[in-house]
Amino acid sequence: MPKVIFIDHSGSEREIETKSGTSVMEAAVQNMIPGIDADCGGACACATCHVYVEGGFFDKLKAKDDMEDSMLDFAENVEDNSRLSCQILMSDTLDGIRIRTPESQ
Repeated sequence: MPKVIFIDHSGSEREIETKSGTSVMEAAVQNMIPGIDADCGGACACATCHVYVEGGFFDKLKAKDDMEDSMLDFAENVEDNSRLSCQILMSDTLDGIRIRTPESQ
């Protein structure tokens, strides 16, 4: 199973395993990762699962669609590597992905 490494705003890391096809948001919620609120439950209808994708993994993600891009307009402190974690589906290609959570949603 692929691994996700979550890094909170203070730099603490937590590594979890999840099934391929699971969104990073679902993996975070199932493992009680702080900093990912996921108010809409993964419907890409809010920005409370905003994260930063670290390292070379950003280029391995499918491109943002218009909906995700629009929702990121509502997120705080958006950076070039910002994504909504509900739109990142885990796969073997993303094994070891490093996800940094923002200080606030």
